[in-house]
Amino acid sequence: MKYHVLTLFPEMVEQGLSASIVGRAQEKALIELNLINIRDFADNKYKQIDDYPYGGGAGMVMQPGPIIRAYDSIQTEPSKKPRLIYLTPQGRTFNQALANELSQETELVFLCGHYEGVDERVIDQIVTDEISIGDYVLTGGELAVMVIIDAISRLLPGVLNNNTSAETESFYDGLLEYPQYTRPADYEGLKVPD
Repeated sequence: MKYHVLTLFPEMVEQGLSASIVGRAQEKALIELNLINIRDFADNKYKQIDDYPYGGGAGMVMQPGPIIRAYDSIQTEPSKKPRLIYLTPQGRTFNQALANELSQETELVFLCGHYEGVDERVIDQIVTDEISIGDYVLTGGELAVMVIIDAISRLLPGVLNNNTSAETESFYDGLLEYPQYTRPADYEGLKVPD
Protein backbone atom coordinates (compact mmCIF):
# COMPACT_ATOMS: atom_id res chain seq x y z
CA MET A 1 0.00 0.00 0.00
CA LYS A 2 1.25 3.44 -0.86
CA TYR A 3 -0.02 6.42 1.11
CA HIS A 4 0.40 9.99 -0.16
CA VAL A 5 -0.27 12.67 2.46
CA LEU A 6 -0.76 16.31 1.41
CA THR A 7 0.00 18.32 4.54
CA LEU A 8 1.44 21.52 5.95
CA PHE A 9 3.24 19.50 8.64
CA PRO A 10 4.93 16.45 7.08
CA GLU A 11 7.27 16.07 10.06
CA MET A 12 4.27 15.54 12.35
CA VAL A 13 2.94 12.67 10.24
CA GLU A 14 6.40 11.18 9.74
CA GLN A 15 7.11 11.12 13.47
CA GLY A 16 3.69 9.78 14.34
CA LEU A 17 3.94 6.87 11.90
CA SER A 18 7.61 5.96 12.32
CA ALA A 19 7.21 3.75 15.39
CA SER A 20 5.45 0.55 16.39
CA ILE A 21 3.59 -1.62 13.87
CA VAL A 22 3.29 1.03 11.14
CA GLY A 23 6.98 1.92 11.47
CA ARG A 24 7.98 -1.73 11.11
CA ALA A 25 5.65 -2.10 8.11
CA GLN A 26 7.53 0.76 6.42
CA GLU A 27 10.89 -0.85 7.22
CA LYS A 28 9.66 -4.10 5.63
CA ALA A 29 8.38 -2.14 2.58
CA LEU A 30 4.83 -3.39 3.19
CA ILE A 31 3.63 0.20 3.15
CA GLU A 32 5.15 3.34 1.66
CA LEU A 33 4.58 6.84 2.98
CA ASN A 34 4.96 9.79 0.59
CA LEU A 35 4.66 13.07 2.49
CA ILE A 36 4.05 16.15 0.37
CA ASN A 37 4.41 19.61 1.89
CA ILE A 38 1.70 21.80 0.37
CA ARG A 39 3.80 24.91 1.10
CA ASP A 40 6.33 23.71 -1.48
CA PHE A 41 3.67 24.45 -4.11
CA ALA A 42 2.89 28.03 -3.03
CA ASP A 43 3.36 30.60 -5.79
CA ASN A 44 4.80 33.36 -3.59
CA LYS A 45 8.11 33.87 -1.81
CA TYR A 46 6.46 33.69 1.63
CA LYS A 47 5.08 30.17 1.00
CA GLN A 48 1.61 31.46 1.93
CA ILE A 49 -1.08 28.90 1.12
CA ASP A 50 -4.12 30.51 2.77
CA ASP A 51 -6.21 33.65 2.41
CA TYR A 52 -9.30 35.33 3.82
CA PRO A 53 -12.67 33.76 2.97
CA TYR A 54 -14.96 35.48 0.49
CA GLY A 55 -17.99 36.86 2.27
CA GLY A 56 -16.07 37.51 5.47
CA GLY A 57 -15.96 35.41 8.58
CA ALA A 58 -13.28 34.35 10.99
CA GLY A 59 -10.16 32.48 10.06
CA MET A 60 -8.36 31.66 6.87
CA VAL A 61 -9.06 29.16 4.07
CA MET A 62 -6.44 27.06 2.29
CA GLN A 63 -6.10 28.19 -1.34
CA PRO A 64 -6.87 25.78 -4.20
CA GLY A 65 -3.70 26.37 -6.27
CA PRO A 66 -1.06 24.97 -3.91
CA ILE A 67 -3.23 21.96 -3.00
CA ILE A 68 -4.04 21.03 -6.59
CA ARG A 69 -0.41 21.49 -7.67
CA ALA A 70 0.70 19.26 -4.77
CA TYR A 71 -1.84 16.64 -5.84
CA ASP A 72 -0.73 16.86 -9.48
CA SER A 73 2.86 16.20 -8.39
CA ILE A 74 1.97 12.66 -7.31
CA GLN A 75 3.39 10.17 -9.80
CA THR A 76 0.64 7.70 -10.65
CA GLU A 77 -0.74 6.17 -13.80
CA PRO A 78 -2.96 8.89 -15.32
CA SER A 79 -5.76 6.41 -15.94
CA LYS A 80 -5.66 5.15 -12.34
CA LYS A 81 -5.73 8.18 -10.08
CA PRO A 82 -6.08 6.94 -6.49
CA ARG A 83 -8.90 8.00 -4.19
CA LEU A 84 -8.26 11.34 -2.50
CA ILE A 85 -9.58 11.49 1.04
CA TYR A 86 -10.14 14.86 2.70
CA LEU A 87 -10.20 14.69 6.50
CA THR A 88 -13.07 16.84 7.73
CA PRO A 89 -15.61 16.78 10.59
CA GLN A 90 -18.39 16.88 7.95
CA GLY A 91 -17.26 13.61 6.35
CA ARG A 92 -18.44 10.02 6.57
CA THR A 93 -17.53 8.62 9.99
CA PHE A 94 -14.52 6.33 9.88
CA ASN A 95 -15.13 2.84 11.25
CA GLN A 96 -13.81 -0.70 10.86
CA ALA A 97 -15.94 -1.40 7.76
CA LEU A 98 -14.47 1.67 6.04
CA ALA A 99 -10.95 0.62 7.12
CA ASN A 100 -11.58 -2.76 5.48
CA GLU A 101 -12.86 -1.09 2.30
CA LEU A 102 -9.86 1.24 2.05
CA SER A 103 -7.41 -1.60 2.73
CA GLN A 104 -8.42 -3.09 -0.64
CA GLU A 105 -6.87 -0.12 -2.48
CA THR A 106 -3.21 -0.17 -3.57
CA GLU A 107 -2.72 3.57 -3.23
CA LEU A 108 -4.49 6.34 -1.30
CA VAL A 109 -4.07 10.12 -1.13
CA PHE A 110 -4.98 12.06 2.01
CA LEU A 111 -5.51 15.81 2.26
CA CYS A 112 -4.98 17.34 5.70
CA GLY A 113 -6.87 20.59 6.09
CA HIS A 114 -6.04 23.45 8.45
CA TYR A 115 -7.50 26.77 9.52
CA GLU A 116 -11.15 26.98 8.42
CA GLY A 117 -10.63 24.23 5.85
CA VAL A 118 -9.93 24.15 2.13
CA ASP A 119 -11.44 26.11 -0.74
CA GLU A 120 -14.55 24.26 -1.93
CA ARG A 121 -13.15 24.12 -5.48
CA VAL A 122 -10.53 21.64 -4.22
CA ILE A 123 -13.30 19.36 -2.99
CA ASP A 124 -15.20 19.72 -6.27
CA GLN A 125 -12.10 19.07 -8.42
CA ILE A 126 -10.06 16.32 -6.77
CA VAL A 127 -11.61 14.96 -3.56
CA THR A 128 -13.31 11.57 -3.91
CA ASP A 129 -14.10 10.92 -0.23
CA GLU A 130 -14.64 13.07 2.85
CA ILE A 131 -13.94 11.22 6.10
CA SER A 132 -14.26 12.20 9.77
CA ILE A 133 -12.85 10.37 12.77
CA GLY A 134 -15.53 11.81 15.06
CA ASP A 135 -17.75 14.71 15.98
CA TYR A 136 -15.08 17.10 17.20
CA VAL A 137 -12.61 19.53 15.67
CA LEU A 138 -8.83 19.05 15.61
CA THR A 139 -6.17 21.61 14.76
CA GLY A 140 -5.62 19.89 11.43
CA GLY A 141 -6.05 16.63 9.57
CA GLU A 142 -2.66 15.16 10.52
CA LEU A 143 -3.83 13.34 13.65
CA ALA A 144 -6.86 12.00 11.80
CA VAL A 145 -4.75 10.71 8.90
CA MET A 146 -2.44 8.91 11.33
CA VAL A 147 -5.44 7.17 12.92
CA ILE A 148 -6.75 6.08 9.52
CA ILE A 149 -3.38 4.91 8.17
CA ASP A 150 -2.80 2.88 11.34
CA ALA A 151 -6.23 1.23 11.12
CA ILE A 152 -5.85 0.39 7.42
CA SER A 153 -2.24 -0.78 7.64
CA ARG A 154 -2.89 -3.40 10.29
CA LEU A 155 -5.32 -5.08 7.86
CA LEU A 156 -2.67 -5.51 5.15
CA PRO A 157 -1.02 -8.93 4.72
CA GLY A 158 2.21 -9.26 6.68
CA VAL A 159 1.84 -6.09 8.74
CA LEU A 160 0.78 -7.92 11.89
CA ASN A 161 2.84 -10.91 12.97
CA ASN A 162 -0.36 -12.93 13.08
CA ASN A 163 -2.87 -12.04 10.33
CA THR A 164 -5.65 -13.66 12.38
CA SER A 165 -5.17 -10.91 14.97
CA ALA A 166 -6.73 -8.30 12.67
CA GLU A 167 -9.74 -10.54 12.05
CA THR A 168 -10.40 -11.20 15.73
CA GLU A 169 -9.93 -7.64 16.97
CA SER A 170 -12.69 -5.66 18.63
CA PHE A 171 -15.18 -4.25 16.11
CA TYR A 172 -14.06 -6.53 13.26
CA ASP A 173 -17.31 -8.48 13.44
CA GLY A 174 -19.29 -5.77 15.20
CA LEU A 175 -18.69 -7.17 18.68
CA LEU A 176 -16.49 -5.90 21.47
CA GLU A 177 -13.68 -8.11 22.72
CA TYR A 178 -13.87 -9.96 26.03
CA PRO A 179 -11.60 -8.87 28.93
CA GLN A 180 -7.94 -9.87 28.48
CA TYR A 181 -5.59 -11.32 31.12
CA THR A 182 -1.97 -12.48 31.17
CA ARG A 183 0.46 -14.03 33.65
CA PRO A 184 0.73 -14.17 36.61
CA ALA A 185 -2.56 -15.90 37.39
CA ASP A 186 -2.61 -14.15 40.77
CA TYR A 187 -1.38 -10.55 40.97
CA GLU A 188 -1.51 -9.18 44.51
CA GLY A 189 -4.68 -11.13 45.25
CA LEU A 190 -6.37 -10.26 41.94
CA LYS A 191 -6.96 -13.60 40.21
CA VAL A 192 -7.68 -14.45 36.61
CA PRO A 193 -11.28 -15.75 36.46
CA ASP A 194 -11.83 -19.43 35.70
